[in-house]
Amino acid sequence: MAVKRAVSVDEITKKKFKELELPPEFKKLLGTPECSGIWIIWGESFNGKTGFSLQLAKALTLSGKVFYNTLEEGARKSMQNAIVAQNMQEVKSRFTIGNREGIDDLKERLRRKKSPDIIFIDSLQYTGLNKKEYKLLKEEFHNKLFIFISHADGKNPEGSLAKFVKYDADVKIRVEGYRAMCLSRLGGDKEPYTIWEQGAAQFDLKIK
Repeated sequence: MAVKRAVSVDEITKKKFKELELPPEFKKLLGTPECSGIWIIWGESFNGKTGFSLQLAKALTLSGKVFYNTLEEGARKSMQNAIVAQNMQEVKSRFTIGNREGIDDLKERLRRKKSPDIIFIDSLQYTGLNKKEYKLLKEEFHNKLFIFISHADGKNPEGSLAKFVKYDADVKIRVEGYRAMCLSRLGGDKEPYTIWEQGAAQFDLKIK
């Protein structure tokens, strides 16, 4: 088997990466990530995880076509309410929804010309993937940005695969009390992002 050519210091320092175009509030949270790779978002239920994910998806339509695969919830009334609440109609030409689309069907979608650039998968626990299959997905579509949404076990993602993805991810976002907090390899001001002001204020009162 042929050995891959090593990359020189000059090559890596001069290499240009396509960065995401982000509104200021998301740039404060995320820094300047590139338009590919792996992200993970996790948090307990009823803390604003879906609202944040849709707000982020809306912002990311500035950088490409976004596909939001609602594996867990499907195209149900609760998802309709969330879509309406975030006014996703404003970006409907660059945002589409997968109704419990399995991973094999998702792969076929991504192999087509003009396929989505950014893929949300909600949730990681419903993919049925193991670590090997996750790696194969990542390698085949290395030019895409995958954002996995995960259940939480306390302050960490739930399950061995989710913990592995958290370790592997470029951007790691924990949602709690209607705020999103980022742990990233890429900088940013590490300033928490408030998903819903009233909900965050109520959460603060509870923990006092």
